[in-house]
Amino acid sequence: MSSDFLPQLDSALAPFIDPSRAPAMRAYMRDQFDYLGIGTPQRRTAAKPLLKALAGSGADVLLAQAWQLWALPQREYQYVALDLLAMHWKEFKIDDIPRLLQFCREKSWWDTVDALASTVGDVLRYGHEHMDAALKHENMWMRRVAVLHQLGWREHVDVNRLFEYSLALAHEKEFFIQKAIGWALRDFARHDAQTVRTFTLEQKHRLSPLTFREANKHFKAPE
Repeated sequence: MSSDFLPQLDSALAPFIDPSRAPAMRAYMRDQFDYLGIGTPQRRTAAKPLLKALAGSGADVLLAQAWQLWALPQREYQYVALDLLAMHWKEFKIDDIPRLLQFCREKSWWDTVDALASTVGDVLRYGHEHMDAALKHENMWMRRVAVLHQLGWREHVDVNRLFEYSLALAHEKEFFIQKAIGWALRDFARHDAQTVRTFTLEQKHRLSPLTFREANKHFKAPE
């Protein structure tokens, strides 16, 4: 791993730092994280050449570099780490899933966890290894990844697993879990609306109102 990466990244990001944007960015995340004040398009444009240069480094190096970024205080560095993992997802194997999931447990919020869920889904590639354990994990963000890992899989979605996961967490009062269940169901509804409509109506007494609304957001379901 090159010791030049972080200095080079800072140099690439420097022209795009706008401190006047940082307060609004912090407020959007409920003042949980500091920001440099860099917009997403500018951040990705600046970091992309450096991230591309890491191709072929292997999982160990990529994860180590991501953790270095994760340790920095400003949120943009975590976003760069997630872009790094997403860009090079093909270098990770199923056995690396537990190490990827560790990022759910540090500086966690929906913005980083949802991006990580996408990368985990890419690595799993229509499999579900480690997801049953994540679903039962004490950490709420791990459970959210388990619910969301099939996003975008369309005809490859394991429908039984989607519904089982939804019902397994349906009792939870946590907003981010209720929302995730609805999102996962709504995503599959784009491929098979009738199956989701039938499930949500049959299980409406178990699903939270938020989950039901989210799942049925894009089609009219009879009451």
